[in-house]
Amino acid sequence: MVFDFFRRTGAEKPEQKASAAGRVLAWSGAGRVAWSPRDTVSLTRNGFAGNPVGYRCVKLIAESAAALPLVLQDGSERFESHPVLALLAAPNPGQARAEFLETLFGQYLLSGNGYVEAVGAEAGLPGELHVLRSDRMSVVPGADGWPVAYDYAVGGRKHRFDLLAGAALCHVRNFHPQDDHYGFAPLQAAAMAVDVHNAASRWSKALLDNAARPSGAIVYRGSDGAGAMSPDQYERLVNEMESHHQGARNAGRPMLLEGGLDWKPMGFSPSDMEFQKTKEAAAREIALAFGVPPMLLGIQGDATYANYQEANRAFYRLTVLPLATRVAATLGQWLAGFLGADLVLKPDLDQVPALAAERDAQWARVTGAGFLSAAEKRLMLGLPARAAEEPADG
Repeated sequence: MVFDFFRRTGAEKPEQKASAAGRVLAWSGAGRVAWSPRDTVSLTRNGFAGNPVGYRCVKLIAESAAALPLVLQDGSERFESHPVLALLAAPNPGQARAEFLETLFGQYLLSGNGYVEAVGAEAGLPGELHVLRSDRMSVVPGADGWPVAYDYAVGGRKHRFDLLAGAALCHVRNFHPQDDHYGFAPLQAAAMAVDVHNAASRWSKALLDNAARPSGAIVYRGSDGAGAMSPDQYERLVNEMESHHQGARNAGRPMLLEGGLDWKPMGFSPSDMEFQKTKEAAAREIALAFGVPPMLLGIQGDATYANYQEANRAFYRLTVLPLATRVAATLGQWLAGFLGADLVLKPDLDQVPALAAERDAQWARVTGAGFLSAAEKRLMLGLPARAAEEPADG
């Protein structure tokens, strides 16, 4: 609380107050709510680099999605080896498959957009793939509203990816109901909760650094109930507050008020505000926006899932797999266009440990369905049809 002392000289006529509380020397009112900016750079700084819950949500989703095994298939065959798989295994000299995909998923989560540049794609597949920063990219729409180019700003210069001239750029974007060109980031939906959580952390740090600084007003009453403080009394009070009751070194020091001074607390105490509950509620809202069960983040008080295993299964089923499937499908279709082939790139559900029980049950159920043909069974299990199908047994 900022103490705003109104200094008066002896020549001034004391202002008469009608209030029975006497002369108030310090007062502070509530201001407007201050929200952080909603651009990608500010959201990343406040919600990822400056917030442990947002950071862990993004890292947990991106790492889990990047670790999923991917399979490539067409209408009749699942490929064990293929140039597309080889390219994804070593997309560029500086990144392997996991790091490349984690960067792509991270950009997607932070900005709602992911951009992949193909290098050396003059004949056939590109030689390298690079993930570009979303905050540096801007869409250039044409006369009909569809993108005709992308501008990438770096180092004070702009590089244009002209789609009409055959520039090789893949744009993966999340659904946005009010934007035709850019995706909506989960971090935008969590922005208010991030601000609350960060403000609570800053308040805790300020309390530790300045624990003894009071939050309230000192009320002065003269001997006759209406007297004003002399300049010497005012200077002494200010010096006393600055030297003995402000700063971390004065934490816990009691305040001694002499005759004529009374302390009036202003504002709520942490217990009145249920401070810790507010912070935990903000953390749960951040996790909710990203689709991460709070139990996986160690947030107390959440009993949505019966156990950790169930929460982990829901996390993969509802968050990781939809994200990985969407990005892999877009990336696979884009790469297949270089070869002129009809390819499908998707996660291999049979190799996800969190879904092992579900997949075992599905395999047993499909295998025991004797009224299905072999082709129908393979289709239900996500496998390509074989060239020569044989009728199922039974």
